[in-house]
Amino acid sequence: MQWSIITIGKPGHPWVKDALDLYWKRLRHYARFDHVVIKEGPLDKVEQQIQAVCGKDPCIVLDERGRSLRSVEMANWIEREEVSGRKRVCLVIGGADGHSPGFRDKAQVCWSLSHLTLQHDIALIVLAEQIYRAYTIMRGEPYHRE
Repeated sequence: MQWSIITIGKPGHPWVKDALDLYWKRLRHYARFDHVVIKEGPLDKVEQQIQAVCGKDPCIVLDERGRSLRSVEMANWIEREEVSGRKRVCLVIGGADGHSPGFRDKAQVCWSLSHLTLQHDIALIVLAEQIYRAYTIMRGEPYHRE
């Protein structure tokens, strides 16, 4: 399955790039990933660009108001999506303005990485790690402990 992770604005610190490089390297053994960066701007224009990138593929919005998943639940969701033959999924991390209520409502799913509001660079790292964790759970690899 192809994962498109969409963020608003480029990662702002070298340590963020280092952390992402680590997880992208680990994840390439499991699936294909691309990171799409959309330039910050008015929320309505940004959301139009996100919709254009996602097209008809499922759009999962990450927002503190979303549904909280345990790592095992995320692994189960990914496994179901892969078995379904899904070709691509878009995961969207908002910028400083977050997501509009209408955009959240249109999304296939709205997930929360935390009930706290996370700065988008930190949310990106947490997301990459959780996807990696989910794949190791699915493969029975000794990364996740429960």
